[in-house]
Amino acid sequence: MPKKHTDSNRNERVAAKVQTIVAEILRKDYADDPIISKVSLVGADGHGGLQFVRLFFHCPIDDIDVAKRALDIETRTIRFKMGQRIDQKYVPQIRFTYDDTLEKAERIEELLERVSEEK
Repeated sequence: MPKKHTDSNRNERVAAKVQTIVAEILRKDYADDPIISKVSLVGADGHGGLQFVRLFFHCPIDDIDVAKRALDIETRTIRFKMGQRIDQKYVPQIRFTYDDTLEKAERIEELLERVSEEK
């Protein structure tokens, strides 16, 4: 019996779709929120048979825990609004994770500049 062909990019496509929809929700529905309005979604990772999507965010405020808590509090409402806009049978669970890539890149750049100045 031949092996069933599965679309390996499906997780990525669904994660990207969820990221786009959630970013739109955050931009439109939370424009007046002083914390959530500053959040930018920078990536998404789908797993668990499309049941879970991890959304990576960046926020310029100093206390990232405050932003994470604000997003966690609103996750249920965001997921409900996402369910109204997504064209899938199931609405995936979403989790917000802080992405510190920008800070790491800045730190590496500072170290490289310091090394080049010392030469």
